[in-house]
Amino acid sequence: MAELIIPNRIYQPEFECMDREERRALQLKRLRESIERASVLDFYKKKFKEFDITPDKIKSLDDLRRLPFTTKQDLRDYYPYGLFAVPMTDIVRVHASSGTTGKPTVVGYTKADIDVWADSAARAIAAAGGKKDDIIHIAYGYGLFTGGLGAHQGANKLGAIQLPTSAGNSEKQVMLMKDFGTTAICCTPSYALHLTEVMKKCDIKKEDLKLRVGFFGAEPWTWGIRRELEDKLGIKAIDIYGLTEMSGPGVGGECQYQDGTHVWEDMFYPEIVNPDTLEPVAPGERGELVFTSLCKEAMPIIRYRTRDLTHLIYEKCRCGRTAVRMGKILGRSDDMLIIRGVNVFPSQIEAILTEFPAFTPQYFITVDRKHNEDTFDLDVELREDLFSPNPAKQMPFIKYLYDRLVSVTGIKPNIHIQPPGTIQRSMGKAKHVLDKRDFSDWEKGK
Repeated sequence: MAELIIPNRIYQPEFECMDREERRALQLKRLRESIERASVLDFYKKKFKEFDITPDKIKSLDDLRRLPFTTKQDLRDYYPYGLFAVPMTDIVRVHASSGTTGKPTVVGYTKADIDVWADSAARAIAAAGGKKDDIIHIAYGYGLFTGGLGAHQGANKLGAIQLPTSAGNSEKQVMLMKDFGTTAICCTPSYALHLTEVMKKCDIKKEDLKLRVGFFGAEPWTWGIRRELEDKLGIKAIDIYGLTEMSGPGVGGECQYQDGTHVWEDMFYPEIVNPDTLEPVAPGERGELVFTSLCKEAMPIIRYRTRDLTHLIYEKCRCGRTAVRMGKILGRSDDMLIIRGVNVFPSQIEAILTEFPAFTPQYFITVDRKHNEDTFDLDVELREDLFSPNPAKQMPFIKYLYDRLVSVTGIKPNIHIQPPGTIQRSMGKAKHVLDKRDFSDWEKGK
């Protein structure tokens, strides 16, 4: 782990360090207001009537479990504006999810919503060590995806210099990082790794840059990836969490102790439920993360199922913040692969790969079904100095990786070593899995 190099900075200490009982009173007040705002929508009118819910019946935060859940499909069913709780004349911006299939989930914002989002993103950047005199290189995509503009407005609220480069044109990106004296970078961890490869091609060393911290999010990543980014860029690599349905990046963020993601629970109320029973789990137990918006005007959302699997940490952090922390996302309940009856998460594969210095962190999983049996193919890359097209020379590396994967997952993969740099890189969220199985007959009970 990198050394703590920046004094702890707290953007809004009155909220981030609030006494827990005082915060609970604020949460209850805002929860009732959020239910009131949601009550004008046909979707929630029906739900609240079914569950016999009115704002005045919410006497404590424990009553939250009486409220119905909201899913991504619900948002899609009301595409595009069916869950907007204010007139369109009050909407100042629209964003949409980054998914590539089907209709996106659409989210609207009032001016007040944008201000809240900017504050939440500024909190996350400050927690990571960002400060007013930073030059922040923002290499998230700008557009309907919330990443670029979310990070941008957080950095702006903090008073830092923003370099809105977006993603792509990577050789120019590393040139600008060097020439402009970039001190902080904000992008997906997979794109940051790609930039380290481009730096090597351009003969730019980490010592040539002024980078000291990176704010990374939008996709799951592991401690192995963190260590690699910190080593190759000479930075502190910090996780920032967000989701479009709540606002965007900045729903939470790690501080420099890297001991869980601080969730701004005065804005977004978190729960952990069992993904099968949907009942609350015991404190500290792993389950599915659920959020209720507490401040959103345009699009209040009640008990949104994120599908992210994690746990909550309630102890006060060493940084002084009292806001609940979220453990590392261990996978998603809907991204989980069931292969030959075994549950496998892509993040497990990534974590194993980073244990072996011989491999790059790049990989691609292909799952198929042949002769009524699941197949699991894994494409990986060896480091450039170790790669050989000779299968005999590849075999020792394959055996090491194979044995470790079987030990951890119980799955026997077909491992294919590819030449360095040939597995497709992503400039946004990394795409690591292709599931070619047809489950339609299973769903029909055949």
